[in-house]
Amino acid sequence: MEEESLPAWNLVRTAHVVGLRFVDLLAAVDLTPTQFAVLMHLEQGQGLSQAELARRILVRPQSMAPLVSSLIERGYIVRDGPGGRGRRAGIALTDAGREAMEHAWPAVRALNTSDAMGITPAQAAMLDEILDRIRHAIEKGT
Repeated sequence: MEEESLPAWNLVRTAHVVGLRFVDLLAAVDLTPTQFAVLMHLEQGQGLSQAELARRILVRPQSMAPLVSSLIERGYIVRDGPGGRGRRAGIALTDAGREAMEHAWPAVRALNTSDAMGITPAQAAMLDEILDRIRHAIEKGT
């Protein structure tokens, strides 16, 4: 019997393997992939709220409080105002957060090269486009 093609399931399996690799790479600079995602989005735009960050890093808003608290405790981010239910407080990257990202980016960029993924640069560009399309299509369906 011929094996059935299940591309979405293959994507889940691949995401698991790649995710584990990111866990290892980022552990070397004492970050988790989710912490890295928060810091990356704050590099791109300061003053984001917890809710905005949750949407961008694809986690539930309830998951953000302990995540933000851990990054504040480490001195990587600061909150602009008290925040709380119904009150918007922007979150900004600190100098220590920028330094942490300087240490993280080389390994992250290296894993994102076409060579590291075993594909050509053209295939990497195509993969990026296809993954965006899949993510948007699945999000619309929910």
